[in-house]
Amino acid sequence: MKLRTLLMGAIATTAFAPLALAQDQGGERGRDGEVKIIYWQAPSILNPYLSGGTKDLESSSLVLEPMGRYDETGALVPYLAAEIPTVENGGVSEDLKSITWKIADGMVWSDGTPVTSEDLAFTAEYCMHPEGGCAQGAKFDGVDNVEIIDDQTVTVHFTEAKPNPYGPFMGAQSPILQKAQFENCLGPKAPECTEQNFNPIGTGPFTVTEFRPNDVITMAANENYRDPSKPAFATLTFKGGGDAVAAGRAVMETGEYDYAWNMQLAPDVLSKMAEAGMGKPVSAFGTLVERLEMNLTDPSPDLPEGERSTVAHPHPILSDERVRRALSMAIDRELLTEVGYGQAGRPTCNLVPAPALYASDNTECLTQDIEGAKALLEEAGWTDTNGDGVRDKDGEKLSLLYQTSTNAVRQDFQALIKDWWSQIGVETELRNVDASVFFGGDPGSPDTFQKFYADVEMYANNFDGTDPQAYLAAYRCGNEPKPSSQWQGENINRFCNEEYDALLDELSRTGELDQRGEIAKQLNNMVTKDSMTIVPLVDRGRVSAVSNTLGGVVLNTWDSELWNAADWYRIKE
Repeated sequence: MKLRTLLMGAIATTAFAPLALAQDQGGERGRDGEVKIIYWQAPSILNPYLSGGTKDLESSSLVLEPMGRYDETGALVPYLAAEIPTVENGGVSEDLKSITWKIADGMVWSDGTPVTSEDLAFTAEYCMHPEGGCAQGAKFDGVDNVEIIDDQTVTVHFTEAKPNPYGPFMGAQSPILQKAQFENCLGPKAPECTEQNFNPIGTGPFTVTEFRPNDVITMAANENYRDPSKPAFATLTFKGGGDAVAAGRAVMETGEYDYAWNMQLAPDVLSKMAEAGMGKPVSAFGTLVERLEMNLTDPSPDLPEGERSTVAHPHPILSDERVRRALSMAIDRELLTEVGYGQAGRPTCNLVPAPALYASDNTECLTQDIEGAKALLEEAGWTDTNGDGVRDKDGEKLSLLYQTSTNAVRQDFQALIKDWWSQIGVETELRNVDASVFFGGDPGSPDTFQKFYADVEMYANNFDGTDPQAYLAAYRCGNEPKPSSQWQGENINRFCNEEYDALLDELSRTGELDQRGEIAKQLNNMVTKDSMTIVPLVDRGRVSAVSNTLGGVVLNTWDSELWNAADWYRIKE
């Protein structure tokens, strides 16, 4: 069967699904006053191309928009685009080597100027600049060039057939930047453009009035937004920082806020909060996986600055796959799930837990095996020669620094994992970093998850849309954070495998869905089951809290949670 036919079949199931509609009565823009959002991980920048942190991506999505988004079912829906390009409508070429995007009529920036093809072409140039350190580089994987057809039309040309061409300009991770604002911010200048990165001009429902990094963002309704009746709220306050407990209480107990993101709290804590009657938790499963990342490079502070955690220096302990595997075998994922998430979590061995087409049947890690882990460390030459309970080898102790962001559930996980690792002879130092710093992406900070100045770190992320190709492409050789990329890059482990890269290339050429699923499973297994470079723990349901007076919220696990903030409104009693 031709790739063209297969792609048409794949898109037919998603491209034209109806968008969920808010049950608002309509009216004048700004009619409902203020809406207040709280994210206990505070945004540090409003440019998603310079941060991989979810809190930065999602706060940015209130201002910056892509050509299309994924709705709550995973369907592709147009935002700035006139329609989603497909083979059927002529937007995707029959040889799958190009996709043509057309900007819908009347799209303007918040400053009143028109959105044009120049902006799309510039956005691609911005992210693809070799010295720019674009955090979303995988979205442009395989792009040859972006051709301007006319003022409203561009064609993205790929180096080879692209069965899933919805990387560039699709989803919260790939919005459009205004060329006029960012044209002097290319390459190494990108992180220096503070005004642009803190106050982007966008097309979304809100505009920035003040941005205080790692604290508060205030926004106002975009007076040039394409729907004159939206947004319903005249102003928006986006509070960052604190912790999940305080955020949950602010919505469900005190009613001070309308929406709280990422309620990473124990199930009994959430239930108790909801009893106050001011709000409720909402949840949905997607692709969010809490995992351990193993550093394959040496983070030792004894190395010169600029060489720590770089591929020039392999990790002295974790480069041995047997050690990584033993660390995984010692973990009881069932207990972690019960303690941390209850029904909002599922133990997993996969980096890609969904959709089902792409989810490996790997369940090997679900059984804790302390004795097997001990035997594997013995085989690797790590023995307790001193009798102090900590293994050593060639005069070096089996001692690891394990870091994560500050959060009650994550600190519970750290304590449990440290105990299990101590049972197999591993000494573990725990460190937790304020989430705003950890996920901030500041190239000057030693504490970001990208810089990875630790041996093991724990966090969760996911991919937008329903196809994991761009997500898996993050682990391509050379895509690691490093000084030359301003410490941006998605390959957090510094993983490099030529066979993996070859499979990525094969995936990019494959159109038949079942074959794509099999290749994706192989890629998933290579970084998890086969190498334990990534150690998945829990497939997390997305849980947030919503005020009983906030209408229009549709929880979305496939895109930004704030994807439809333009449709939110105040429920009148």
